Amino acid sequence: MSDRRSETPPGGFFGPKPATPEIQKIVDEVKPQLEEKENVTYEVFVAIEYMIQIVEGKNYLIKVSVNNSTDECVHLEVYVNLEGEIILTAYETGKTKCDPLTNSE
Repeated sequence: MSDRRSETPPGGFFGPKPATPEIQKIVDEVKPQLEEKENVTYEVFVAIEYMIQIVEGKNYLIKVSVNNSTDECVHLEVYVNLEGEIILTAYETGKTKCDPLTNSE
């Protein structure tokens, strides 16, 4: 049995880790929020990797591929509160698969 507390440093982001189906579900949930803000429609929107911060809920930094033929990505900052509400809190477009995940603070 592993101690989950030892995997995430208090107050910091843990990762990056390869995206999981749970992370893709979060990405799918915030996709319409981003499309509305950017006034674009993403045909491709696939989570690649993520970092997580445990707070009163969870903060995620997620790298998302938005084009199959290029390295184009967006970086999402997403908050999931204790009730499970998923909120896009910030994002950066014009990223590539090589750009490291960083929060906007």
